Amino acid sequence: MKKANLPFKICPICKFRFSWRKKWAKNWDEVKYCSEKCRSNKNKEI
Repeated sequence: MKKANLPFKICPICKFRFSWRKKWAKNWDEVKYCSEKCRSNKNKEI
């Protein structure tokens, strides 16, 4: 699969557009944040 064809999401904290990663293959539907830093700041969501 080419990088341009990978699904992506927008992080609700930093508004960063992040792409699917192999480590998220089993739980892509549950991934909400682009990084651990954003996940730890989820209470500061805009």
